[in-house]
Amino acid sequence: MKKLISFLVSGVLLAGMVGCQEAPKTGSETTGTTGETPSVPAKPASDVTPITATPTVTPTVTPTATPTGTPTPATNLKTEVSKKLKEGLPGNKLEVVNKDGEITLKGTATSKEEITQAEILTKEVVGVKTVKVEAKVKTVKKP
Repeated sequence: MKKLISFLVSGVLLAGMVGCQEAPKTGSETTGTTGETPSVPAKPASDVTPITATPTVTPTVTPTATPTGTPTPATNLKTEVSKKLKEGLPGNKLEVVNKDGEITLKGTATSKEEITQAEILTKEVVGVKTVKVEAKVKTVKKP
C-alpha cells in the first residue's frame, strides 16, 4: 500500500512538472540568442525618396445659421416662441418667459381658445420642454 501511494504521488508530481514547462516557441516568437540586433539591408542611394515639408493650411470656420429641426439655444428660445405666437395669433398680449426650456405664458388673452392655440404653437418650437400657462382670459367689452 505504501508503494502504491508513493507511486501515485510521484506520478502526480511528474505530470505537474511536465505540464508547467514552457512550450517550445515558434520561429516568430524566438528572440535572437546571439545578442546581435537584426540588420535591415540598406537601400541604394537611387531608391531614397527625398522628404519635403509642405505647409499645413488650417481651414477657417464660418458660422452658419441653425438649421430647422435643431434645438435653439436658451437665449433664442424666448424670441422664437414670441415670433411663432405673433405669426399664429396676431395681436395677442401674451408674455413669454423662458427658464431652461420651460416656457411660461403670462398676460391676458381674449378667449380660452386663444390660450389653447398659444400653448399648441409654443410646443411646436424646437427646444421647448414644457409649457405652463399663467394667462387669464379677459373678454373685450363691445360698446
